[in-house]
Amino acid sequence: MTAAVDDDLWSAIGDPTRRRMLDLLLVDGGGTATSLSEQLPVTRQAVAKHLGVLDRVGLVHATSAGRERRYRVDEAQLARAVAQLSSVGAAWDARLRRIKRIAEAIQRGRDQQ
Repeated sequence: MTAAVDDDLWSAIGDPTRRRMLDLLLVDGGGTATSLSEQLPVTRQAVAKHLGVLDRVGLVHATSAGRERRYRVDEAQLARAVAQLSSVGAAWDARLRRIKRIAEAIQRGRDQQ
């Protein structure tokens, strides 16, 4: 792989609740822990903890909105995650093609016996 994979970033994205939160924030253009908890099957406190993880890896940024914090997705960081995923996918595609060629060569060798 040419691009380095950020394990903390992928650990954060690896959680299905956090991925759903990112989806909601992208669709709605942002949100608070309260607004997100109304759309998810977890408590507001759990949402706040998930937002903290996403904030630490730079996927979301918070601004004060009255007594709450409003979160928005950092699209540049999200694009970085997508690029990493594409790079990992391309590397695995290449590995699978090599495995297929080896398996086909082995099969041809057996067929010739």
